[in-house]
Amino acid sequence: MGVSQKCFGFFEVNLLSMRKIDSLSSASGRLILQEIFRELKYKKQLGSLSLLLNCWKICVYETDLTKYIKTETTVMHRLGFFRGTRIWMEEIVNRFYYSAINSFVYFGAAVLLVVIGIRRFSDAVDDRLVIAGVVFEAAMLFFMFIVMLFSPGDDEIGAAIDEDQESQKDELLTEIGEIAKDFAQTSVTFENISDELSSLSAGQSELVSKLDNIANNLELTAKPNIEMLGEMQQINNALAELRNTIIQLNESTRQLRKEEIELTVRKQLESIISNSILNSNNAG
Repeated sequence: MGVSQKCFGFFEVNLLSMRKIDSLSSASGRLILQEIFRELKYKKQLGSLSLLLNCWKICVYETDLTKYIKTETTVMHRLGFFRGTRIWMEEIVNRFYYSAINSFVYFGAAVLLVVIGIRRFSDAVDDRLVIAGVVFEAAMLFFMFIVMLFSPGDDEIGAAIDEDQESQKDELLTEIGEIAKDFAQTSVTFENISDELSSLSAGQSELVSKLDNIANNLELTAKPNIEMLGEMQQINNALAELRNTIIQLNESTRQLRKEEIELTVRKQLESIISNSILNSNNAG
């Protein structure tokens, strides 16, 4: 479970850190443009003029936005001068500088009222200064008109957020499906590996058993057991007794042969003596 959560988090981070949009005029492109503005203003601390110029350049020319924000973002189609300037007016100037421009308009109106009031009750103010105040206020009102002309509707932001969230959900679901497929294939692979390891373990156990038998046989060969040694000792003792018995039988046999020979010699001597006596008697 922990591994799946880590893998899901890894793919989710990669998904969120790699974005491709058709153009900055799309809903997701507008949100990214606002993100870039906040990044440049609050983290990189760019001045207002430099910030406006960079944002205009991004809207008109840029396609690789990675150097402006942390996430890897690519714009597929550039807007060009007119469409890019329009998006810049809608999403940067109107959205983030409307209050400042409105303040200048009110400031110009206040200055114009003061100049006209002083001119009415005093000749210290020249007519050219009054005309300059009117021209300044007219220019500010005209600029205010242009800014308000490019005001984005609130429904566009809501639609942009909904579209971006739906896009992220679809991409996440697609990634989750691919991750689930990869996990299923990995699970099958792990099961096959487990079966092979089980077979290998059984073969290894059988091999270990055979090696144990061989070791026992070698041990018995090199060091016979005590019972075998006792039996061999008994056999040696029996053979020694048999040898003594055979020796004794040989001695007895020699003794008997000697006695038989003596008896035979005695009989022969007696026969010879008897024959000699008989012959002597006959001769006399």
